[in-house]
Amino acid sequence: MSSEQQTAETVGDFMQAHDRFANLLGIKLDEVRPGYSRASLTVTSDMLNAVGIAHGGVTFSLADVAFAVAANSHGRVAVALTAQINYPAAGREGDTLTAEAHEESLSGRTGLYTIKIRTGDDLLVGLFTGSVFRRSDDITDWMNTHQEEAAP
Repeated sequence: MSSEQQTAETVGDFMQAHDRFANLLGIKLDEVRPGYSRASLTVTSDMLNAVGIAHGGVTFSLADVAFAVAANSHGRVAVALTAQINYPAAGREGDTLTAEAHEESLSGRTGLYTIKIRTGDDLLVGLFTGSVFRRSDDITDWMNTHQEEAAP
């Protein structure tokens, strides 16, 4: 395994274990590579809006988790600058939604990502784009320093 892949997996494991909101929603990190991640969740009745479809905030949150993991996978702390989403269709109770984050551009200070959220039937329910600011600090140093205080 390359050192870049090992860093990506270490970051993904830490984020999966310590992102309390993602864990509350039942989001699972399925795969991580440098500049890429895939995460999923199953829509429960508690995630429905008033008209009985998956709440947009749930879809957005799933995409945001995949975005964060992909952006931080290189080992530098990356924080969101912008994020937006389009909802071409809606998820339903029982659907497993999968968000796939792809890095479109990476520079020393910024990154641009596209995240597609699909149902198990391959229906596109969200198209999320986001950009990050890449700070100068190394995320593994931050993880080591904050491991205990960030623990669930």
